[in-house]
Amino acid sequence: MIKFLVLGVASVQADLIEYLNENNIETHAVAMRNDGPGAESANYFEEINILDKESLEKYIVDNKIDAVYSVGSDIAMPIVGYLSEKFNLPYFTSEAAAKICNNKNLMREITKNCKGSIKTLILDGPVNEDVNLRYPLIVKPSDGQGQRGINLVHNYENLNSAIKHSIDFSRNKLVVVEEYKAGYEVSVNGYLINGKMSFMLVSGRETWKEYTGLIHKHIADDSISYPTKEIEEVTIQHCKAIGIENGPVYAQLKVENNVPYMIEITPRFDGCHMHKVIKYHTGNDLLDMSIKHLLNGIQPNFTDNIIMPVTLEFKCEIPNNKVDYSKFKINEDIIEEYNYYKNGEIIRPVNGVYDKVGYYIYSKKGD
Repeated sequence: MIKFLVLGVASVQADLIEYLNENNIETHAVAMRNDGPGAESANYFEEINILDKESLEKYIVDNKIDAVYSVGSDIAMPIVGYLSEKFNLPYFTSEAAAKICNNKNLMREITKNCKGSIKTLILDGPVNEDVNLRYPLIVKPSDGQGQRGINLVHNYENLNSAIKHSIDFSRNKLVVVEEYKAGYEVSVNGYLINGKMSFMLVSGRETWKEYTGLIHKHIADDSISYPTKEIEEVTIQHCKAIGIENGPVYAQLKVENNVPYMIEITPRFDGCHMHKVIKYHTGNDLLDMSIKHLLNGIQPNFTDNIIMPVTLEFKCEIPNNKVDYSKFKINEDIIEEYNYYKNGEIIRPVNGVYDKVGYYIYSKKGD
């Protein structure tokens, strides 16, 4: 039996663990704490910080692990690459490429000549004079994830306080200051085979108006028009510059005056269960295809089908309070629903402002 190590136990990693269980693959999971559904779903769980390379190396040797992977976590992907390269395990993306995506300063530097790049500064603290960028600005941690520490700044008077706030969420104590692009947001879920974009879905990305950058909905609807050709060109150029050649890629872009700009890109599944949306929307099971490609070298064969429009909407609440699922709407068009907590449990702070407590997936009819 194949022994598969998953880094992380949050709900998005639980998707992977449950898939592996269903396919008779022995699941091992590690995380700093037993505080996610993946810990309970896995055959074996151990409390190990996923950044603790020495302990992870020992776990792989002691348990004769055949593959290591993660979904939805930028922090995990460089470790996945490191461990896979060290132990000659199957992998899609190298440690070096994953590190670039995990550090926004590196990503911006590497991709500065790519189409769709954004004018950016990297700072390590407050500034004594105004920056040479056009307001409004987005200020965010260089190596953050989960939409933590993001600020929208409209003038110099508020810039330094935003920088200080973002530094609090940055492990390397660097912040990215970049020109804000108006327009609408899209997500790209793609799949590369030997550098070629073999599958790509552009979907609408709606954020909460009250909370800058925090995701509310993903909308997959082929009746909505996007500059798909230009989005694909921007995404491929960024992948080539970074060194992403195989497997899943997830990107967030802004489209301003029909011109796409790259916000984030990473060589992994997104953290929003979009593989489920894609399966309902197109019939392509990216999770299944990815793991078969990873473990067995079976290259995915994607279809161009469109089955129905699909929306994924997050249930969100203020953290450090008890969750009350009775307040959320019941929609007759719901295809799938998942809660991250049991009713009445305390909501753990992730972004610390307005955290996900579950989601609905439903047809466009119910939107």
